[in-house]
Amino acid sequence: MKVVILAGGLGTRITEESYLKPKPMITIGEQPILWHIMKYYSAFGFHDFIICCGYKGHVIKEYFADYYLHRSDVTFDFSAENRMTVHQNIAEPWRVTLVDTGLKTQTGGRIKRVQKYIGDEPFLLTYGDGVSDVDLNELLRRHRASGKTATLTGVQPGGRYGVLELDGETVAGFREKAKEDGGWINGGFMVMEPEIFAYLSAEESCILERGPMETLAREGRLGVYKHYGFWQCMDTQRDRGHLERLWSDGRAPWRVWEERV
Repeated sequence: MKVVILAGGLGTRITEESYLKPKPMITIGEQPILWHIMKYYSAFGFHDFIICCGYKGHVIKEYFADYYLHRSDVTFDFSAENRMTVHQNIAEPWRVTLVDTGLKTQTGGRIKRVQKYIGDEPFLLTYGDGVSDVDLNELLRRHRASGKTATLTGVQPGGRYGVLELDGETVAGFREKAKEDGGWINGGFMVMEPEIFAYLSAEESCILERGPMETLAREGRLGVYKHYGFWQCMDTQRDRGHLERLWSDGRAPWRVWEERV
């Protein structure tokens, strides 16, 4: 099952670093948050990634172009043979497709533009700036049982975000940001059926979280998997500092790959 990661945004609220690199490439413990997200999915057996690039997408492409080389022992023979020998390879079991989906394209347009790489099959979808300890297997099981077109992971981080209006395990609508009222928000970590493409447009202005999801909610086709555990996005330097401390102290809830291997 393919994993689509939205990694093309400008990251305007963390401009201290995002003017040099796209937000998914900002590091936690010397590795980009994008790497952490991919390691998490891979721990559950999902190794096939499609990354929707945009702002400074070349930085992401260069990172993966060098990934294999940087994580291997290598001998460069500059004699007549002019040969490079890789002695030890500790690269990941990943297949990574990097797609330039446009500089200013919104989330819905980015997904539509990678449709040909996904094919006519369900896929996983998340944002390139958030980590969690959500049970991906249970999320997928609940989605399949629901018969919905799409299922998102609902989280309760507090009052900075747009709030979901829920009817049991169905998203009934959306409302404006609220202060600390315990409301549920879309935390990413979504599952999509191929029918989602009928709700999307390749236009730059197509925002997944607005027209398409609002339409699915009105039709009763948008499900929610309520996650009560850890979730954190990296919108600001304060968020990054929090994630960095969790990682450096050995308390990162999303670091599950050693336990699952």
